[in-house]
Amino acid sequence: MQIGHLNVMQNWHKDLDDYQMYQGEIDLAVAADERGFDSLWCVEHHFEDYGLCPDNIQYLSYLATKTKRAKLVPGAVILPWNDPLRIAEKMAMLEYFAPGRVGLGIGRGLARREYVGMRIPMEEARGRFDEAARLVLKALETGYMESDTALFKQPRVEIRPRPLKSYYDDLNCVAMSNDSALAAAEIGGSMMTFIQFAFSRHLPMINLYRDRFREVHGREAPPCTLTDVTVIHEDEEEARRLAYEHIGNHYMAVTDHYEFAGDHFKGIRGYESYQTGADLIKSAGLEESQRTYIEAQNYGTPKQVIEKYRERLELVGEFNAMLVLSFGGISFENAQNSLRVFADKVMPELRKMHTNTRQASQAA
Repeated sequence: MQIGHLNVMQNWHKDLDDYQMYQGEIDLAVAADERGFDSLWCVEHHFEDYGLCPDNIQYLSYLATKTKRAKLVPGAVILPWNDPLRIAEKMAMLEYFAPGRVGLGIGRGLARREYVGMRIPMEEARGRFDEAARLVLKALETGYMESDTALFKQPRVEIRPRPLKSYYDDLNCVAMSNDSALAAAEIGGSMMTFIQFAFSRHLPMINLYRDRFREVHGREAPPCTLTDVTVIHEDEEEARRLAYEHIGNHYMAVTDHYEFAGDHFKGIRGYESYQTGADLIKSAGLEESQRTYIEAQNYGTPKQVIEKYRERLELVGEFNAMLVLSFGGISFENAQNSLRVFADKVMPELRKMHTNTRQASQAA
């Protein structure tokens, strides 16, 4: 089992400016490296408090100098918003700052306001993602990029510094819909998804991904990465209080940022399933939808968190875990406490659970 830490780079802190917020996020990532997390990830978001990292590869290049062991993964580069050539060049550079510990994460993006700000028609998202993914992966394997299509016209150029590795076997794809799950499977990537509702509702998409991966590649899919907005505290009531305040804040931010109260998804190819989710939120009501979201996340005492992971392991088999510990205005003191308690009391149990599961599977 691989355990990752994801910086979402939100500034809902009433008492911190953006510089202070960044220092807190950096300190959290460095602490995750020191406490044995396997990977450090960072989102790409633009223009507002929801996420203050317009270039996650640049951020990871800085972390490369501050960390020693964890893999560094953009989580994710949003392909439709970026020039494929520049992604390949920046990934190649990142390898030189952290040789042997770089992964690639790609995504399609969902927020209409970010598409508008980046001047990219949202209707082109699927095509841009598919084509850019092929171009970036090929360039990082061959050392050059060229293309002559309606979306990307690129004369042949070399990638310098030269890439140190191929990413066909080290690719992570963010998937929040069946469409994206199928795209991840077809390109051969490991699927990373955010927990949104009761885990049983995630199983059909996970199985869809696995089935399609097996069909296309003739082998089993790599473990999925399951991402939780996480609060861990030794005191059960305090864990619940923090979760309902700050995971609740985060849910409201998600709903606003992605405009889940609107109807615009239904007319955009590849985003139709998000309209179904938006309609469910409206029919259930915002307060009930918020409560459902909070309860889906993995929060609580170490024992409660371990038990939720155990239930998922029984349902889905081997998976990787990702934690978001700073979000929704939670203090960095509380985020660091969650990280410390997780590393000391949860992480060892998770690793044992997965080892036992793998050994039992091999024996069978």
